[in-house]
Amino acid sequence: MNYKVEGAIRRNRKYFIVYAILWIVIAIAFVSPFSYSAHVAGLDGEFKLDVFIETFGTSITNPIGTLGNLFSSEAVGDFISTLLVVTIFYTVFFFIGFVRSAPKNEYSDIEHGSSDWSQRGEQYTILSKNKGIILAEDNYLPLDKRGNINVLVVGRFRFW
Repeated sequence: MNYKVEGAIRRNRKYFIVYAILWIVIAIAFVSPFSYSAHVAGLDGEFKLDVFIETFGTSITNPIGTLGNLFSSEAVGDFISTLLVVTIFYTVFFFIGFVRSAPKNEYSDIEHGSSDWSQRGEQYTILSKNKGIILAEDNYLPLDKRGNINVLVVGRFRFW
């Protein structure tokens, strides 16, 4: 199970900052005008849809000013509760995408035919890194090796 989490983190590492910036943009550009408009429309005790639509139309064109109006009109509580709901939905969709990007098995992103089968130079006890029959990048079967040096090549050569 650990390889799934590590693989998903490796695949999505470059997107984490993008997700955070997108969350900030959503909070400033959409949540603050929505919560301010809902606060203004409900000041009389009942929610007035025409006031909400009019206020939302003007406040979405100036989201930074609307953010300042939130603090001056004491609508911070509405903003925080709306932001909490949006954050929960955003986090759920983020984790759905994160889980779906996890590798299906342990060998998902390993190139077939590469030297990823060995680690930290252990292949060089058998192979040479300098000269011989080419097996993979930086992996050669030495010709001066005692014993059987037969090689089965699976694949094809391409020349363009």
